[in-house]
Amino acid sequence: MVGAGTDKSRPAISGGPVVILVRPQLAVNIGMCARAMANFGLTDLRLVNPREGWPRTSVMRKTAYSAASGASHLLDGAKLFPSVEAAIADLNFVYATTARERGQGKPVLPPVEAMAGAAGRIAAGERIGVLYGPERTGLDNDEVAIADALITFPVNPAYASLNLAQAVLLTGYEWFRASQGDVLPFASARHSPPASREMAISFFEYFEAALDKNGFFRPETKRPIMQRNLRNIFHRMALTEQDVRTLRGAIVRLVDGPRRLVQTKKRVRTPKLKKADSG
Repeated sequence: MVGAGTDKSRPAISGGPVVILVRPQLAVNIGMCARAMANFGLTDLRLVNPREGWPRTSVMRKTAYSAASGASHLLDGAKLFPSVEAAIADLNFVYATTARERGQGKPVLPPVEAMAGAAGRIAAGERIGVLYGPERTGLDNDEVAIADALITFPVNPAYASLNLAQAVLLTGYEWFRASQGDVLPFASARHSPPASREMAISFFEYFEAALDKNGFFRPETKRPIMQRNLRNIFHRMALTEQDVRTLRGAIVRLVDGPRRLVQTKKRVRTPKLKKADSG
C-alpha cells in the first residue's frame, strides 16, 4: 500500500543520521520505522540481531512491507549486523535514545537539540548514528555506554514509553527541520487578487443600504458603531475580488428574490403526411 502523499515524480531527499534498530522484535515495527525514515529523508537503516532474523519471510515479510507503506526500498537496503559495535564501526558520533536516566554522565538532549548538532556534524563531513532499543526493554546500559550522547523525549513522565517507530519519527522530524528548514511542501494558491478599497467600500455601501431598508440600523444613534463593526468583520477576512463578487451576488439574490426561470417552449414537430395519406 502506498500513501496518498507519495509522489515519486518529485526529487527525493536522502542522507541524514543512520537509524540503528537494536534487537527489534516485531516485523510491523521495522516497517513502520522505514516509513518514518522515508517521511524525513533518512536512508540508512541498520538492524542489530532482529528477534526473527532478517530479511523476514512469508507472513512477517508481508507485514513489514505493508507497514512501510511505499518505503520498501529502505527495507530492501537494510543492513544486518551481529552487534552494536559492528553497526556503528564506521560512524564518528552516536546518540542513544532512552526514556530513563542511566547515571552515565553523558549529555542528555531533546531531539531538537540533538538533531541540530547532528546537522552541523554531518555538514562538516562526520557520519552520525542514532541507536533505538528493543520495544519491550530499550537499550541496555552497555549499549548506552557506547554512545556519545543521549536523546530523550519531552513526554508525559507518567507514560514515557514510545513506540519504536514514534521515536524514529520524532527524531527524523527534528533532523529534517534542522537540515531543510521549516519550508512546507506546498502552499495555497491565490486564484483571485486582493479586493481594492474601492471595491470593498462599494460592497459595504450596497450591503448597508439593503440593511437600512429593512430596519437593521436601530436605534439610529448606534448606526456608526454598527457600520464599523460590520466593516471590520469583512476587513478581518482579507477579502479577495472573488470574495466580494460572491458576497454581493448572494445579497442581491436576498434583496431581489429568486431568479425567474425563463422557460422556452419546445416546438412540436408534426410528421409530414404521405401522399397516400392526404385526402
